[in-house]
Amino acid sequence: MISSALVTPPPVEILQTLVGFDTTNPPGSEAACIGYIRDLLEQHGIASQLVSMPNSDRPNLIARIKGIGTAAPIMMYGHVDVVTTQNQQWQHPPFAGDLVDGYVWGRGALDMKGGVAMMLSALLRAIRESSALAGDVLFVIVSDEESGGDVGAKYLVEEHPELFKDIHCAIGEFGGFTQYIGGQRFYPIQVAEKVPCKIQATIRGKGGHSSLYIPENTMTQLALFLTRLNKNLLPIHITPFARQFISELAAQQKPPLRLVLESLLNPSLTDRVIRVASRVQPQILDLVPLLRNMVNATIVQSGNALNVIPPQATVNLDARLLPGFTPEQLLTELRAAVKMDDTVDYAIMKWEPIPTPPFDAKFYELLTSVIKQADPDGIPVPLLLNASSDGRHFAKIGIQTYGYLPMNLPPDFSFIQTIHAADERIPVEALNFGTACLFDVLQHYGH
Repeated sequence: MISSALVTPPPVEILQTLVGFDTTNPPGSEAACIGYIRDLLEQHGIASQLVSMPNSDRPNLIARIKGIGTAAPIMMYGHVDVVTTQNQQWQHPPFAGDLVDGYVWGRGALDMKGGVAMMLSALLRAIRESSALAGDVLFVIVSDEESGGDVGAKYLVEEHPELFKDIHCAIGEFGGFTQYIGGQRFYPIQVAEKVPCKIQATIRGKGGHSSLYIPENTMTQLALFLTRLNKNLLPIHITPFARQFISELAAQQKPPLRLVLESLLNPSLTDRVIRVASRVQPQILDLVPLLRNMVNATIVQSGNALNVIPPQATVNLDARLLPGFTPEQLLTELRAAVKMDDTVDYAIMKWEPIPTPPFDAKFYELLTSVIKQADPDGIPVPLLLNASSDGRHFAKIGIQTYGYLPMNLPPDFSFIQTIHAADERIPVEALNFGTACLFDVLQHYGH
Protein backbone atom coordinates (compact mmCIF):
# COMPACT_ATOMS: atom_id res chain seq x y z
CA MET A 1 0.00 0.00 0.00
CA ILE A 2 1.42 3.35 -1.01
CA SER A 3 1.43 6.01 1.68
CA SER A 4 -0.88 8.92 0.98
CA ALA A 5 1.86 11.17 2.31
CA LEU A 6 4.22 10.12 -0.47
CA VAL A 7 5.24 13.11 -2.54
CA THR A 8 6.07 12.31 -6.15
CA PRO A 9 8.36 14.86 -7.79
CA PRO A 10 6.81 16.56 -10.82
CA PRO A 11 8.23 15.66 -14.24
CA VAL A 12 10.32 18.82 -14.40
CA GLU A 13 12.15 17.88 -11.20
CA ILE A 14 12.63 14.29 -12.36
CA LEU A 15 14.12 15.56 -15.61
CA GLN A 16 16.43 18.00 -13.85
CA THR A 17 17.74 15.16 -11.70
CA LEU A 18 18.20 12.86 -14.71
CA VAL A 19 20.10 15.53 -16.64
CA GLY A 20 22.39 15.96 -13.62
CA PHE A 21 23.86 12.50 -14.20
CA ASP A 22 26.60 12.71 -16.82
CA THR A 23 25.80 9.64 -18.89
CA THR A 24 27.76 10.63 -21.99
CA ASN A 25 28.25 7.57 -24.18
CA PRO A 26 30.99 6.53 -24.39
CA PRO A 27 31.56 5.49 -21.66
CA GLY A 28 27.91 5.69 -20.57
CA SER A 29 28.12 5.43 -16.77
CA GLU A 30 24.34 4.96 -16.59
CA ALA A 31 24.27 3.02 -13.29
CA ALA A 32 23.70 5.95 -10.92
CA CYS A 33 21.01 7.45 -13.15
CA ILE A 34 19.18 4.13 -13.43
CA GLY A 35 19.60 3.70 -9.67
CA TYR A 36 17.70 6.96 -9.12
CA ILE A 37 14.83 5.70 -11.31
CA ARG A 38 14.80 2.39 -9.46
CA ASP A 39 14.57 4.18 -6.10
CA LEU A 40 11.59 6.22 -7.28
CA LEU A 41 9.82 3.08 -8.43
CA GLU A 42 10.49 1.32 -5.13
CA GLN A 43 9.08 4.29 -3.20
CA HIS A 44 5.84 3.67 -5.10
CA GLY A 45 5.84 -0.04 -4.38
CA ILE A 46 7.10 -1.05 -7.82
CA ALA A 47 9.71 -3.79 -7.77
CA SER A 48 12.31 -3.88 -10.52
CA GLN A 49 15.32 -5.89 -11.57
CA LEU A 50 18.63 -4.87 -13.06
CA VAL A 51 19.86 -6.94 -15.98
CA SER A 52 23.30 -6.39 -17.41
CA MET A 53 25.84 -8.07 -19.59
CA PRO A 54 28.30 -10.20 -17.57
CA ASN A 55 31.16 -8.15 -16.13
CA SER A 56 29.44 -4.92 -17.12
CA ASP A 57 28.59 -2.03 -14.81
CA ARG A 58 26.00 -0.70 -17.27
CA PRO A 59 22.61 -2.03 -16.15
CA ASN A 60 19.19 -2.15 -17.74
CA LEU A 61 16.10 -1.76 -15.57
CA ILE A 62 13.03 -3.96 -15.99
CA ALA A 63 9.81 -3.41 -14.03
CA ARG A 64 6.48 -5.10 -14.66
CA ILE A 65 3.39 -3.36 -13.32
CA LYS A 66 0.46 -5.75 -13.15
CA GLY A 67 -2.83 -4.92 -14.83
CA ILE A 68 -6.21 -6.55 -14.38
CA GLY A 69 -5.64 -8.79 -17.39
CA THR A 70 -8.38 -7.56 -19.71
CA ALA A 71 -5.87 -6.43 -22.34
CA ALA A 72 -2.52 -7.61 -23.65
CA PRO A 73 0.61 -6.26 -21.95
CA ILE A 74 2.36 -3.24 -23.44
CA MET A 75 5.83 -1.83 -23.00
CA MET A 76 7.16 1.67 -22.33
CA TYR A 77 10.90 2.02 -22.76
CA GLY A 78 13.64 4.59 -23.04
CA HIS A 79 17.38 5.13 -22.67
CA VAL A 80 19.35 7.39 -20.35
CA ASP A 81 22.71 7.53 -22.11
CA VAL A 82 23.40 10.72 -24.08
CA VAL A 83 25.72 11.90 -26.83
CA THR A 84 28.82 14.00 -26.27
CA THR A 85 28.90 17.74 -25.64
CA GLN A 86 32.57 17.98 -26.61
CA ASN A 87 33.54 21.15 -28.51
CA GLN A 88 30.01 22.57 -28.19
CA GLN A 89 29.33 26.03 -26.80
CA TRP A 90 26.38 26.00 -24.40
CA GLN A 91 24.54 28.95 -22.89
CA HIS A 92 23.94 26.88 -19.72
CA PRO A 93 25.96 23.94 -18.36
CA PRO A 94 24.87 20.75 -20.17
CA PHE A 95 24.64 18.63 -16.99
CA ALA A 96 23.10 21.15 -14.59
CA GLY A 97 19.45 20.79 -15.61
CA ASP A 98 18.92 24.53 -15.25
CA LEU A 99 15.35 25.82 -15.45
CA VAL A 100 15.58 29.07 -17.42
CA ASP A 101 12.87 30.97 -19.34
CA GLY A 102 10.43 28.08 -19.06
CA TYR A 103 12.87 25.49 -20.43
CA VAL A 104 14.89 22.71 -18.83
CA TRP A 105 18.36 22.98 -20.37
CA GLY A 106 20.80 20.12 -20.66
CA ARG A 107 22.05 17.19 -22.64
CA GLY A 108 19.30 14.62 -22.89
CA ALA A 109 16.45 17.05 -22.28
CA LEU A 110 14.99 15.86 -25.59
CA ASP A 111 16.99 12.71 -26.35
CA MET A 112 15.73 11.12 -24.28
CA LYS A 113 15.76 11.86 -20.59
CA GLY A 114 12.79 14.16 -21.19
CA GLY A 115 10.86 11.19 -22.59
CA VAL A 116 11.95 8.98 -19.69
CA ALA A 117 10.74 11.65 -17.23
CA MET A 118 7.36 11.76 -19.02
CA MET A 119 6.97 7.98 -18.95
CA LEU A 120 8.07 7.66 -15.34
CA SER A 121 5.82 10.52 -14.20
CA ALA A 122 2.80 9.13 -16.04
CA LEU A 123 3.39 5.65 -14.64
CA LEU A 124 3.87 6.87 -11.06
CA ARG A 125 0.71 8.94 -11.31
CA ALA A 126 -1.22 5.90 -12.51
CA ILE A 127 0.10 3.87 -9.58
CA ARG A 128 -0.44 6.69 -7.07
CA GLU A 129 -4.03 7.20 -8.15
CA SER A 130 -4.66 3.44 -8.12
CA SER A 131 -5.72 3.51 -11.75
CA ALA A 132 -6.83 0.14 -13.05
CA LEU A 133 -4.42 -0.74 -15.83
CA ALA A 134 -6.13 -3.04 -18.31
CA GLY A 135 -2.93 -4.88 -19.16
CA ASP A 136 0.50 -5.26 -17.63
CA VAL A 137 2.94 -2.44 -18.34
CA LEU A 138 6.54 -3.45 -18.83
CA PHE A 139 8.69 -0.41 -17.99
CA VAL A 140 12.20 -0.70 -19.39
CA ILE A 141 15.12 1.71 -19.10
CA VAL A 142 18.20 0.74 -21.09
CA SER A 143 21.81 1.75 -21.42
CA ASP A 144 23.86 2.26 -24.58
CA GLU A 145 21.25 3.29 -27.17
CA GLU A 146 23.49 6.02 -28.57
CA SER A 147 26.26 3.53 -29.41
CA GLY A 148 24.11 0.77 -30.87
CA GLY A 149 22.61 -0.92 -27.82
CA ASP A 150 25.15 -3.76 -27.54
CA VAL A 151 24.91 -3.78 -23.73
CA GLY A 152 21.36 -2.45 -23.72
CA ALA A 153 18.38 -3.36 -25.90
CA LYS A 154 20.37 -5.61 -28.23
CA TYR A 155 21.69 -7.63 -25.29
CA LEU A 156 18.26 -7.94 -23.68
CA VAL A 157 16.61 -9.11 -26.89
CA GLU A 158 19.30 -11.65 -27.71
CA GLU A 159 19.95 -13.03 -24.21
CA HIS A 160 16.70 -12.44 -22.29
CA PRO A 161 13.78 -12.54 -24.75
CA GLU A 162 11.66 -14.23 -22.08
CA LEU A 163 11.36 -10.87 -20.32
CA PHE A 164 9.23 -9.62 -23.21
CA LYS A 165 6.83 -12.53 -23.50
CA ASP A 166 3.43 -11.58 -24.99
CA ILE A 167 4.54 -7.97 -25.66
CA HIS A 168 3.62 -6.79 -29.15
CA CYS A 169 3.17 -3.01 -28.76
CA ALA A 170 5.63 -0.56 -27.24
CA ILE A 171 5.92 3.18 -26.73
CA GLY A 172 9.40 4.59 -27.26
CA GLU A 173 11.26 7.28 -29.15
CA PHE A 174 10.85 9.25 -31.45
CA GLY A 175 7.61 10.92 -32.43
CA GLY A 176 4.74 12.91 -31.04
CA PHE A 177 6.62 16.22 -31.17
CA THR A 178 5.05 19.04 -33.14
CA GLN A 179 6.10 19.98 -36.65
CA TYR A 180 4.69 23.08 -38.31
CA ILE A 181 4.12 23.09 -42.05
CA GLY A 182 2.08 25.77 -43.74
CA GLY A 183 0.83 27.04 -40.41
CA GLN A 184 -0.63 23.63 -39.54
CA ARG A 185 0.46 21.82 -36.39
CA PHE A 186 1.27 18.14 -36.94
CA TYR A 187 2.20 15.41 -34.48
CA PRO A 188 4.16 12.72 -36.37
CA ILE A 189 3.97 9.33 -34.65
CA GLN A 190 6.81 6.99 -35.56
CA VAL A 191 5.68 3.66 -37.02
CA ALA A 192 8.86 2.76 -38.93
CA GLU A 193 12.50 3.75 -39.01
CA LYS A 194 15.47 3.76 -41.34
CA VAL A 195 18.12 1.06 -41.04
CA PRO A 196 21.63 2.06 -39.92
CA CYS A 197 24.57 0.89 -42.00
CA LYS A 198 28.23 1.63 -41.23
CA ILE A 199 30.59 1.85 -44.20
CA GLN A 200 34.29 2.57 -44.43
CA ALA A 201 35.64 4.22 -47.54
CA THR A 202 39.37 3.95 -48.28
CA ILE A 203 40.68 6.71 -50.54
CA ARG A 204 43.93 6.01 -52.33
CA GLY A 205 46.14 8.71 -53.81
CA LYS A 206 49.71 9.65 -54.43
CA GLY A 207 51.88 10.13 -51.37
CA GLY A 208 55.34 11.45 -50.78
CA HIS A 209 57.33 14.23 -49.22
CA SER A 210 55.14 17.16 -48.25
CA SER A 211 57.60 19.67 -49.72
CA LEU A 212 56.74 18.47 -53.23
CA TYR A 213 53.97 19.37 -55.61
CA ILE A 214 52.04 16.12 -56.12
CA PRO A 215 48.88 16.49 -58.23
CA GLU A 216 46.02 14.20 -57.24
CA ASN A 217 47.63 13.38 -53.94
CA THR A 218 45.63 11.53 -51.28
CA MET A 219 44.42 14.65 -49.51
CA THR A 220 43.09 16.26 -52.68
CA GLN A 221 41.34 12.99 -53.53
CA LEU A 222 39.86 12.99 -50.03
CA ALA A 223 38.60 16.52 -50.53
CA LEU A 224 37.08 15.57 -53.87
CA PHE A 225 35.37 12.54 -52.32
CA LEU A 226 33.85 14.57 -49.48
CA THR A 227 32.70 17.31 -51.86
CA ARG A 228 30.98 14.89 -54.21
CA LEU A 229 29.42 12.99 -51.32
CA ASN A 230 27.86 16.20 -50.05
CA LYS A 231 26.83 17.58 -53.43
CA ASN A 232 25.55 14.50 -55.25
CA LEU A 233 22.60 13.19 -53.27
CA LEU A 234 21.45 9.62 -53.78
CA PRO A 235 18.34 8.85 -55.87
CA ILE A 236 14.79 9.54 -54.79
CA HIS A 237 12.67 6.60 -53.61
CA ILE A 238 9.02 6.99 -52.65
CA THR A 239 8.35 4.30 -50.06
CA PRO A 240 4.82 3.55 -48.84
CA PHE A 241 5.72 5.12 -45.46
CA ALA A 242 6.87 8.39 -47.02
CA ARG A 243 3.93 8.48 -49.41
CA GLN A 244 1.40 8.14 -46.60
CA PHE A 245 3.14 10.72 -44.40
CA ILE A 246 3.54 13.37 -47.10
CA SER A 247 0.09 12.71 -48.56
CA GLU A 248 -1.50 13.34 -45.16
CA LEU A 249 0.54 16.52 -44.75
CA ALA A 250 -0.60 17.69 -48.19
CA ALA A 251 -4.26 16.90 -47.51
CA GLN A 252 -4.29 19.46 -44.68
CA GLN A 253 -2.82 22.30 -46.77
CA LYS A 254 -4.24 24.89 -49.11
CA PRO A 255 -2.82 25.61 -52.58
CA PRO A 256 -0.07 26.19 -53.51
CA LEU A 257 1.57 24.34 -50.61
CA ARG A 258 -0.66 21.33 -51.15
CA LEU A 259 0.60 21.06 -54.74
CA VAL A 260 4.19 21.48 -53.56
CA LEU A 261 3.91 18.58 -51.12
CA GLU A 262 2.12 16.39 -53.64
CA SER A 263 4.86 17.14 -56.17
CA LEU A 264 7.48 15.79 -53.77
CA LEU A 265 6.02 12.35 -54.44
CA ASN A 266 6.89 12.63 -58.15
CA PRO A 267 10.54 11.53 -58.37
CA SER A 268 11.09 13.55 -61.56
CA LEU A 269 10.13 16.74 -59.69
CA THR A 270 11.24 16.07 -56.12
CA ASP A 271 14.68 17.71 -56.07
CA ARG A 272 13.56 20.74 -58.06
CA VAL A 273 10.61 21.26 -55.72
CA ILE A 274 12.84 20.96 -52.66
CA ARG A 275 15.29 23.55 -53.98
CA VAL A 276 12.60 26.10 -54.71
CA ALA A 277 10.10 25.44 -51.91
CA SER A 278 12.66 25.26 -49.09
CA ARG A 279 13.52 28.94 -49.66
CA VAL A 280 10.11 29.93 -48.30
CA GLN A 281 9.31 26.77 -46.30
CA PRO A 282 12.61 25.65 -44.67
CA GLN A 283 10.77 22.75 -42.99
CA ILE A 284 10.64 21.08 -46.41
CA LEU A 285 14.31 20.17 -45.91
CA ASP A 286 13.30 17.95 -42.98
CA LEU A 287 11.52 15.71 -45.49
CA VAL A 288 14.64 15.05 -47.59
CA PRO A 289 15.88 12.02 -45.56
CA LEU A 290 12.47 10.35 -45.90
CA LEU A 291 12.83 10.25 -49.67
CA ARG A 292 16.30 8.81 -50.19
CA ASN A 293 19.03 6.76 -48.61
CA MET A 294 21.35 9.08 -46.71
CA VAL A 295 25.14 8.87 -46.31
CA ASN A 296 27.23 11.27 -44.26
CA ALA A 297 30.95 11.26 -43.47
CA THR A 298 31.58 11.39 -39.72
CA ILE A 299 35.16 10.27 -39.02
CA VAL A 300 38.21 10.94 -41.21
CA GLN A 301 41.61 9.36 -40.57
CA SER A 302 44.82 9.78 -42.50
CA GLY A 303 48.55 10.47 -42.06
CA ASN A 304 50.52 10.61 -38.83
CA ALA A 305 53.53 12.70 -39.87
CA LEU A 306 53.44 16.39 -40.70
CA ASN A 307 56.03 16.12 -43.49
CA VAL A 308 54.55 13.07 -45.25
CA ILE A 309 51.62 13.05 -47.66
CA PRO A 310 49.94 9.72 -46.78
CA PRO A 311 49.23 7.08 -49.43
CA GLN A 312 45.64 6.61 -48.28
CA ALA A 313 42.88 7.98 -46.05
CA THR A 314 39.82 6.34 -44.51
CA VAL A 315 36.40 7.86 -44.04
CA ASN A 316 33.72 6.33 -41.82
CA LEU A 317 30.30 6.79 -43.36
CA ASP A 318 27.06 6.74 -41.38
CA ALA A 319 24.37 5.55 -43.80
CA ARG A 320 20.65 5.30 -43.11
CA LEU A 321 18.73 3.04 -45.47
CA LEU A 322 15.08 3.27 -46.34
CA PRO A 323 13.05 0.21 -45.32
CA GLY A 324 13.57 -2.67 -47.74
CA PHE A 325 16.97 -1.57 -49.09
CA THR A 326 20.18 -3.58 -48.76
CA PRO A 327 23.77 -2.36 -48.32
CA GLU A 328 24.60 -3.64 -51.80
CA GLN A 329 21.92 -1.41 -53.30
CA LEU A 330 23.26 1.51 -51.27
CA LEU A 331 26.83 0.96 -52.50
CA THR A 332 25.59 0.91 -56.10
CA GLU A 333 23.96 4.30 -55.55
CA LEU A 334 26.99 5.63 -53.69
CA ARG A 335 29.45 4.66 -56.41
CA ALA A 336 27.26 6.26 -59.06
CA ALA A 337 27.06 9.50 -57.06
CA VAL A 338 30.77 9.81 -56.21
CA LYS A 339 32.22 8.41 -59.47
CA MET A 340 35.64 7.57 -58.00
CA ASP A 341 35.81 3.80 -58.35
CA ASP A 342 39.45 3.95 -59.46
CA THR A 343 40.56 5.55 -56.17
CA VAL A 344 37.93 4.57 -53.56
CA ASP A 345 37.16 1.17 -52.02
CA TYR A 346 34.13 0.54 -49.82
CA ALA A 347 33.65 -1.96 -47.01
CA ILE A 348 30.40 -2.61 -45.13
CA MET A 349 31.33 -2.58 -41.45
CA LYS A 350 27.95 -3.15 -39.79
CA TRP A 351 24.38 -3.70 -40.91
CA GLU A 352 21.41 -5.60 -39.53
CA PRO A 353 18.07 -5.93 -41.32
CA ILE A 354 14.97 -4.86 -39.41
CA PRO A 355 11.88 -7.09 -39.61
CA THR A 356 8.45 -5.48 -39.75
CA PRO A 357 6.26 -6.49 -36.79
CA PRO A 358 2.47 -6.45 -37.17
CA PHE A 359 0.90 -3.00 -37.05
CA ASP A 360 -1.79 -2.60 -34.39
CA ALA A 361 -4.30 -0.17 -35.87
CA LYS A 362 -6.35 -0.05 -32.67
CA PHE A 363 -3.35 0.92 -30.54
CA TYR A 364 -2.29 3.54 -33.07
CA GLU A 365 -5.84 4.93 -33.04
CA LEU A 366 -5.63 5.27 -29.26
CA LEU A 367 -2.39 7.26 -29.53
CA THR A 368 -3.88 9.61 -32.11
CA SER A 369 -7.13 10.08 -30.19
CA VAL A 370 -5.23 11.12 -27.04
CA ILE A 371 -3.34 13.80 -28.97
CA LYS A 372 -6.54 15.06 -30.60
CA GLN A 373 -8.14 15.32 -27.18
CA ALA A 374 -5.14 17.20 -25.76
CA ASP A 375 -4.78 19.47 -28.78
CA PRO A 376 -7.92 19.63 -30.96
CA ASP A 377 -6.07 21.67 -33.59
CA GLY A 378 -3.19 19.18 -33.78
CA ILE A 379 -3.06 16.62 -36.59
CA PRO A 380 -1.44 13.23 -35.84
CA VAL A 381 0.29 11.58 -38.84
CA PRO A 382 2.31 8.35 -39.19
CA LEU A 383 6.06 8.90 -39.42
CA LEU A 384 9.01 7.12 -40.95
CA LEU A 385 11.88 8.07 -38.64
CA ASN A 386 14.85 9.34 -40.62
CA ALA A 387 17.22 7.91 -38.01
CA SER A 388 17.16 4.69 -35.99
CA SER A 389 16.37 3.71 -32.42
CA ASP A 390 16.30 0.72 -30.11
CA GLY A 391 13.03 -0.14 -31.81
CA ARG A 392 15.02 -2.05 -34.42
CA HIS A 393 16.21 -4.48 -31.74
CA PHE A 394 12.78 -5.08 -30.25
CA ALA A 395 11.36 -5.60 -33.74
CA LYS A 396 13.42 -8.80 -33.93
CA ILE A 397 11.18 -10.39 -31.31
CA GLY A 398 7.95 -9.12 -32.83
CA ILE A 399 7.51 -5.87 -30.89
CA GLN A 400 6.26 -2.88 -32.86
CA THR A 401 7.50 0.41 -31.43
CA TYR A 402 5.34 3.50 -31.75
CA GLY A 403 7.53 6.58 -31.35
CA TYR A 404 5.33 8.63 -29.06
CA LEU A 405 6.71 11.31 -26.77
CA PRO A 406 4.08 14.04 -27.26
CA MET A 407 5.42 17.61 -27.05
CA ASN A 408 3.44 20.71 -27.96
CA LEU A 409 6.45 22.73 -29.04
CA PRO A 410 6.29 26.40 -30.09
CA PRO A 411 6.50 27.19 -33.82
CA ASP A 412 9.99 28.68 -33.55
CA PHE A 413 11.44 25.61 -31.83
CA SER A 414 12.79 22.76 -33.97
CA PHE A 415 13.00 19.40 -32.25
CA ILE A 416 15.02 17.93 -35.11
CA GLN A 417 17.61 20.72 -35.11
CA THR A 418 17.96 20.77 -31.30
CA ILE A 419 18.66 17.12 -30.42
CA HIS A 420 22.39 16.26 -30.25
CA ALA A 421 23.19 19.97 -30.58
CA ALA A 422 24.39 22.62 -28.17
CA ASP A 423 21.67 24.17 -25.98
CA GLU A 424 19.45 21.10 -26.04
CA ARG A 425 16.38 21.95 -24.00
CA ILE A 426 12.68 21.26 -23.59
CA PRO A 427 9.82 23.59 -22.66
CA VAL A 428 8.31 22.72 -19.29
CA GLU A 429 4.88 23.06 -20.91
CA ALA A 430 5.81 20.41 -23.48
CA LEU A 431 7.11 18.11 -20.75
CA ASN A 432 3.84 18.39 -18.83
CA PHE A 433 1.83 17.96 -22.03
CA GLY A 434 3.61 14.72 -22.86
CA THR A 435 3.23 13.38 -19.33
CA ALA A 436 -0.52 14.03 -19.41
CA CYS A 437 -0.86 12.33 -22.81
CA LEU A 438 1.03 9.23 -21.68
CA PHE A 439 -1.09 9.05 -18.53
CA ASP A 440 -4.24 9.19 -20.66
CA VAL A 441 -2.90 6.37 -22.85
CA LEU A 442 -2.40 4.23 -19.75
CA GLN A 443 -5.88 5.15 -18.52
CA HIS A 444 -7.70 4.34 -21.75
CA TYR A 445 -5.67 1.40 -23.05
CA GLY A 446 -7.85 -1.68 -23.21
CA HIS A 447 -11.01 0.14 -22.10
